[in-house]
Amino acid sequence: MADANSALAGVTPTQEMFDLYDQYCHNDIDRRTFMDRLGKLAVGGVSAAMLAEALLPRYASALQLAEDDARIIGSRITYDSPNGAGKQDKEMGAYFVRPAKPAKAKLPAVVIVHENRGLNPHIADVARRTAAAGFLALAPDALYPLGGYPGTDDEGRTMQATRNGAEMLEDFIEAVKLMQIHPDSNGKVGIVGFCYGGGVCNNVAVRVPTLAASAPYYGSAAQPADAAKINAPLLITLAGIDERVNATYPAYVEALKAAGKTHTVHTYDGCQHGFHNDTTPRFDAENARVAWTRTLDFFRKHLA
Repeated sequence: MADANSALAGVTPTQEMFDLYDQYCHNDIDRRTFMDRLGKLAVGGVSAAMLAEALLPRYASALQLAEDDARIIGSRITYDSPNGAGKQDKEMGAYFVRPAKPAKAKLPAVVIVHENRGLNPHIADVARRTAAAGFLALAPDALYPLGGYPGTDDEGRTMQATRNGAEMLEDFIEAVKLMQIHPDSNGKVGIVGFCYGGGVCNNVAVRVPTLAASAPYYGSAAQPADAAKINAPLLITLAGIDERVNATYPAYVEALKAAGKTHTVHTYDGCQHGFHNDTTPRFDAENARVAWTRTLDFFRKHLA
């Protein structure tokens, strides 16, 4: 997928380009600065626009499961979040997906947490993959109170930055609680998230003592002082080339060890931040496959 995306723009991104994109997608620089700096890296008839095309997501060409895939049934739902979005007298929205032919009457559930840009097509696709693997899957959209994912990641990042971080965390906590009591759930709920969502996974584990499993992907660690509050086993996925996020983990992991908490850390050498996302050239097909297989096995073990 990475090679295909890059070939479309006639360029293979360099590490310097990946670093620029990382700064841009985490709101450290604005689009104008991103494009200006990309322009300085353009050589041999390749323009800044072509470089951006090589780096930005391609949702239409990378989705694995269509919304009408026969293996799953999906719908948009709403739920109450009195300490989050509900403070503005607005409900929360989410994408709920379940297996079309469930193996059991009661199924384990997984909450999927998006990146810092709302419930985009990639994360919706991850929810469908999770349901196809036999779980109830719920993917909340932190942008729902603002009208929902706007159709582009640029707009989504801008919108999500206007929401209160503590209230967004409450929205995801309420999603876990919702799935714990869902009539089709066995009561055991895990959570998986990517980038911003990975940080949410760590913090939901701190806040919800009944959480059954947490699988953060390259998201900021929770505060080491809070490690003792965690009951859920953790499966932590990190990218080898991700200095910004990885720097938050040594003290956290030491605190987890000191508190005797069940945790496993896998660092995928040579991978970029976001390597699980198959819509961008950061995607690493083999390592993403291994990481996702481990994640599903982790949930099968702890949510059965």
